[in-house]
Amino acid sequence: MKNKLIILTFIVFSVNFTYGQKMFHAELLLDAKAGIGETPIWHPSEEKLYWIDIDKKTLNTFDPVSKIEKQFDLQKMPGTVVPIDTGGVLVALRDGVYAFNMNTNSFRLLVAPEKNLPDNWLNDGKCDPAGRFWFGSMGSKYKASLYRLSASGKCDKMLDSITISNGIVWSLDNTKMYYIDSPTMKVRQFDYDNSTGNISNPKAVIKFPEGVGSPDGMAIDSEGKLWIAHWGGACVSCWDPNTGKMLAKVEVPAQNVTACAFGGKNLETLYITTTSLFTDEASQKKYPSRGGIFVVNTGAKGIPTNYFKTK
Repeated sequence: MKNKLIILTFIVFSVNFTYGQKMFHAELLLDAKAGIGETPIWHPSEEKLYWIDIDKKTLNTFDPVSKIEKQFDLQKMPGTVVPIDTGGVLVALRDGVYAFNMNTNSFRLLVAPEKNLPDNWLNDGKCDPAGRFWFGSMGSKYKASLYRLSASGKCDKMLDSITISNGIVWSLDNTKMYYIDSPTMKVRQFDYDNSTGNISNPKAVIKFPEGVGSPDGMAIDSEGKLWIAHWGGACVSCWDPNTGKMLAKVEVPAQNVTACAFGGKNLETLYITTTSLFTDEASQKKYPSRGGIFVVNTGAKGIPTNYFKTK
């Protein structure tokens, strides 16, 4: 009887998660065969897709017009990438944040906030509307943190007791920050001061139900809705942070969906990264294109990627 109740509960969660929502299906763009494809961004001036492969230690770019792909060896495990206003990119590698010159393949270390925590490594992150770089770490339970790096080189620890720091975005009016620590199964909202970069008054605004995977990377669209990748859930979901309700679901042919970003013409294409690793045998057969880069047009539009501002 207990097992039947567990099964019934899972079915109810599944129905509640999809019933009455808009449904979309992502299509394969690049058969990238990424070990751990992650943190896609649409470069505002270059009009190219950037993304990383943590497992292969690479930064990758794709021009959807010319179809040209490029790959850069980062030498260490990357966590995320963001563009710099003066050119080049910041990359959060396992041991620190570096300025990476893609023309010379040279690195310049800016900060290493967890050099005394060898079991941790840097993970997801983005730049806020004022151009500060927010990046988090992952590692042992409650041993990771979220940091904020400014143009002056000052690096502040903004949150601690994190386990897997992942998706982060800011509201369209620059008054809220949304943030994911994946094992919590929640999206937290903070009051955000764009002039100082300070955050306060955290509260959970979205709670993932059991059985749908865990929240990973996140994007925000031009209407303030949140698009969240599901690690272990084979989809991206869209949520209203004001109501906590799910509005749409994008089915993705990969078990582990890691992140998403709007790009392309008028920022109308949602690019989605996935992994080929950490996949069970059944899903390996079901999803032969796992590790690919997928795309979908849902009618939503994104907002431009923020640069790291050096002044």
